[in-house]
Amino acid sequence: MSAAAGRRATTEPTWLRHVLLAVGLGFLFFFLLLPLLAVFAEAFAAGGRAYLEALQDRDARSAIALTLLVALLVLPLNIGFGVAAAWAIAKFEFRGKSLLITLIDLPFAVSPVVVGLVFLLIFGAQGLFGPWLAANDIKVVFALPAIVLVTMFITLPFVARELIPLMQAQGKEEEEAAISLGATGWQMFRRVTLPNIRWGLLYGVILANARAMGEFGAVSVVSGHIRGETNTLPLHVEILYNEYNAVGAFASASVLALLALVTLVAKTVVEWRMRREMRMLSSAPAAENAAP
Repeated sequence: MSAAAGRRATTEPTWLRHVLLAVGLGFLFFFLLLPLLAVFAEAFAAGGRAYLEALQDRDARSAIALTLLVALLVLPLNIGFGVAAAWAIAKFEFRGKSLLITLIDLPFAVSPVVVGLVFLLIFGAQGLFGPWLAANDIKVVFALPAIVLVTMFITLPFVARELIPLMQAQGKEEEEAAISLGATGWQMFRRVTLPNIRWGLLYGVILANARAMGEFGAVSVVSGHIRGETNTLPLHVEILYNEYNAVGAFASASVLALLALVTLVAKTVVEWRMRREMRMLSSAPAAENAAP
């Protein structure tokens, strides 16, 4: 087969490329861009003053603050677990390793509503620890602790899943070299491991943060829907919409949309930096081999 025939066999016709491009752009417009524009259009339908008043409402401010607080509490736990789990899986061989990987993926397979019900059965008034918690005046369900717990469960895999393949690809030679040169475990982690995984770690944190702020199902079950206390921003949007307060609902939804856009920009920047570093690392051996 000639080179020209080979190119024709692996190159789509111009009209097909245009059709595929139109289908892709049309999908993005109708299912992503158009709903986003509709949210902001509805939020400002009654004017800027009504929009600001909806966001200055006490319940709205409480929902925004609670959403950010839950994310701030969950992310350090995600980072600690994700780094530890990725380190163990990528650097060591041990019995039960496959089981640990499976358990990390468990939140992807379980419905968030089921997660909320499970925590309700454990910490609720009639649950496993409910009587003991009530006797010691410890409130978990329908309070901040339960919201943090279910959000932590839902967001558990993101950091670990980003770091495991990255650490496996990097190997453990650099860590072993640092230890052989006299570095302590903490020095090795801070000066060798952490710089190598920083962009993957940040990428996982961004994904976990977006999931934490937008979680609805599990939080809805364990929060109790107490206005001004246990309603996160997604729950607040639902309540306002059910009360036919369209301006308030879409104003609060626009905050979630803005947070999503910020997350998207941060994710794009991190992806660009990761690709740039990978290109630099891949070109370094080639340059060394080309040197006389």
